[in-house]
Amino acid sequence: MLRIVAGQFGGRRIQSPSGRGTRPTAEKVRAALFNTLQQWIGLDGARVLDLYAGSGALGIEALSRGAAHVTFVESDPRSAARVRANLKALEVPAGQAAVVCGNAVPWLHRAAPAPETQLVLVDPPYAAGEYEGVLQALAQWPGLAPDAIVAVEAPARRDIAAPPGLAVLRTKRYGDTQLVYLGKSAREGAAAP
Repeated sequence: MLRIVAGQFGGRRIQSPSGRGTRPTAEKVRAALFNTLQQWIGLDGARVLDLYAGSGALGIEALSRGAAHVTFVESDPRSAARVRANLKALEVPAGQAAVVCGNAVPWLHRAAPAPETQLVLVDPPYAAGEYEGVLQALAQWPGLAPDAIVAVEAPARRDIAAPPGLAVLRTKRYGDTQLVYLGKSAREGAAAP
């Protein structure tokens, strides 16, 4: 069971998919991520994309803190079903969330962009090595708002390089985990908290 840290669903618990293929984001790291995002860009009314959704904890945390809509993309059908069950248990209105069962990179290449997405949460399985591919796809994805933030969770020892079109704005380590915040290159050097 995972606990939602703050906001409308703060303190509520959601189910995590079982098995070794899913590694839920630690509560401390989720709290740090969303506290930074709240200070930096705010989430009220934001459109969010949660890639490699797993349990949906990151996207649900965004909804809890005021996001208008979250699209969850998860390749494992059982995990996608768990995201749907978590959303149902929290009574999230259907118009606020969509769950897509599919691989993140191919989905980005074929998805018709909805209104511009302000926040993308990227948390692939550490061993999958999909960071470069998904960041390249996001750099070219027309659904990314000009001022969007891409927040990546990765092992602390892994180098996360920004592809052309994106720039690393901030990196913060939490034990064996790092959070890397990227934005469009025009924002390079922009102040971050």
